[in-house]
Amino acid sequence: MSNKQTNRDNQQERSEHLFWYLSGFVDGEGSFNVSLRRNPGYKVGWQPVLSFNVSQKEKTVLILMQNCFEGGIIKRRKDGLHSYDMTNPKMIQEVIIPFFKKYQFFSKSKQENFLIFTKIVRLMSTKDHLTKTGFRKLLNLREKLNIGKGRTRKYTLKNVLKSSETIRQTQ
Repeated sequence: MSNKQTNRDNQQERSEHLFWYLSGFVDGEGSFNVSLRRNPGYKVGWQPVLSFNVSQKEKTVLILMQNCFEGGIIKRRKDGLHSYDMTNPKMIQEVIIPFFKKYQFFSKSKQENFLIFTKIVRLMSTKDHLTKTGFRKLLNLREKLNIGKGRTRKYTLKNVLKSSETIRQTQ
């Protein structure tokens, strides 16, 4: 075996270790979310926004993620933590989802949240969320995402459905 081949093999092995490390890090510290913005330009009156993020005091690992995924932003939050955020739907569909399908989570809750998030991304990529039925399906999936202590929603399912009905009635 040549030195070049050995170097390539070693580099591939280091990359694999890094990818599994990042997956484990996200398993403990990451989050998949769908937020909603009022948007009268949408038939249902709401624009869903996909988000993958990780927050930390130190930004070293966040920079590794940004480099690995070749995108996203790192910002400093009001509480002093740094946050890596990926909200680009195309990057989420083409980079984030395939990465975590290959480097899967060990925790059951993160696996379940990732599966729900993947269904929402698929729904949005086919533009089904732009119909009343598809939007309701998206909302129902969103309700199952990140269940538990600490989850807050600016807009609850009830608020959104009531608001959407009002928008349809005035049009």
